[in-house]
Amino acid sequence: MSNMHEIKPGIYWVGAEDWDRRLFDSLIPLPEGTSYNAYLVVGSEKTALLDTVDPPKREVLIRHLDRLEEKGIEGIDYIVSHHTEQDHSGAIPDVLERYPGAKVVASPKAGKMLVEHLRIPESVITTVDDGDTISLGDRTLEFIMAPWVHWPETMFTYIPEDRMLFTCDFLGSHLATGDLYDADPRAHYLGAKRYYAEIMMPFAHVIPGYLERIRKMDVDIIAPSHGLIHRDPDMILSAYEEWTSDKVANMVLIPYVSMHGSTRRLVEHLAEALMERDIPFKVHDLTTIDLGEYAMDLVDAATVILGTPTVLGGPHPLAVYAAYLTGALRPKTRYLGLIGSYGWGGRMPEAITDLLKGLKAEMLEPVIVKGHPTQDDLARIERLADEIAGRHRSLE
Repeated sequence: MSNMHEIKPGIYWVGAEDWDRRLFDSLIPLPEGTSYNAYLVVGSEKTALLDTVDPPKREVLIRHLDRLEEKGIEGIDYIVSHHTEQDHSGAIPDVLERYPGAKVVASPKAGKMLVEHLRIPESVITTVDDGDTISLGDRTLEFIMAPWVHWPETMFTYIPEDRMLFTCDFLGSHLATGDLYDADPRAHYLGAKRYYAEIMMPFAHVIPGYLERIRKMDVDIIAPSHGLIHRDPDMILSAYEEWTSDKVANMVLIPYVSMHGSTRRLVEHLAEALMERDIPFKVHDLTTIDLGEYAMDLVDAATVILGTPTVLGGPHPLAVYAAYLTGALRPKTRYLGLIGSYGWGGRMPEAITDLLKGLKAEMLEPVIVKGHPTQDDLARIERLADEIAGRHRSLE
């Protein structure tokens, strides 16, 4: 990607690609790296930098600004912080050191958080509310408060003269590529879905309101702070409308872990039974799971059946992790189930159910067996498959 990519006359991408990063928040896999998108907006009177980059990439941002200065674009009057998290605001202190006269613009909550998280002096922070504007001369920065996509202090910036909307994390994707735009629409779609599943899905209940507001705006380009820029806003808006809708897919997810083969036998039999009933399914081995792939499947799946053995009276730790993650991501899953085995006893079903109790889903009758599954146990799996098939037919 060009170091000084001009999106529109006077609007530049000055961010950084992180080709080698493979984990975000010590949790989220990044199979294709990520990017930290920062944008320089040059007006006839003032210049604004929209977001910065993750601190390890601060030198890349400064180098891009240096190259623009060589082209005669000097000085920054405003640094807009859409979101306090370090991957977007972490290099603000470095930019302030280089441009000490700049003002940091943020939402009221973000203003306080910038002081707390990054020790930015209050004296350089200007807070704005929904609908407030700042003039750059021939360009206007209009601010839109957007809490909980995905932190409480998030905001967007709209430039009406250019019909551009800057949405920070919202509508983004974790991709490091040589392209600024969506050269491969399908790859872009899948990257955006993975990102939605991992980061935005817990806030699906508030997202439709933002989508509706954006639909009513005159927007030509949507520029997030991760991943590719959307030159076709309808594509990403339509995708989010589908993902946040009540619609679920005729699919069963089966995350499982097995120690001595008993739980695996139950999973294999359930998979065969679902196949016989023409119910699509995906099996995720929790010992090798890709968190992003699993989260993507959660976006649409009507049913999740968790498989786990009992360890010291409770569920296997990997099953606990999967159950916690499923509950935290808050998918629109309609039905939940549990299959597994035990050797001498314990409270495995109660522990898993407690982790999933926050979901608005019907809990199906669990199939828990002692030791290796008998024919009667496998018949219970058949009945579970019948129950799932019936529930899925009712969805159609």
